[in-house]
Amino acid sequence: METDQKVNKALEAWQTFFTINKHTTKLSQQNAESLGISLQQLSILHILHASPGATLKEVTEILVSAKSTVSMSVEGLVNAGLVTRTASEEDRREINLKLTSEGEVLAIKSKRNAYSYRGIALALEKMDEKDVETLIHLNKELLSHLQEIQF
Repeated sequence: METDQKVNKALEAWQTFFTINKHTTKLSQQNAESLGISLQQLSILHILHASPGATLKEVTEILVSAKSTVSMSVEGLVNAGLVTRTASEEDRREINLKLTSEGEVLAIKSKRNAYSYRGIALALEKMDEKDVETLIHLNKELLSHLQEIQF
């Protein structure tokens, strides 16, 4: 394939991922808004639900976000009574985060609402099951290759 064709295919692929991301982000924002929290706070709830006691540093790395931004979101969750902060027993400089019982309820409710997941599930139902498996496989393969690239 010629260079121009390769660039055009890469651009076309990127545009589809960008547009899909835009639509799923919009659905996730609707979910967060229905719960009275921001999208980033919703992401933090999901991380802490899956990994109770995760450190602020770990959450920041997962979100690929600035520590100050994540700290402000965590502060809001703490003030809302959804998250607790405690100093790590192993390293007092680290802060462990954990959902309160109210935070657990909200995380579970969010996953039940999960507009973006439900939207994707409805869209995938319209596709042949073999195509869905191929799509998932190819997305994982592409992600793996992208993670290997360093400029």
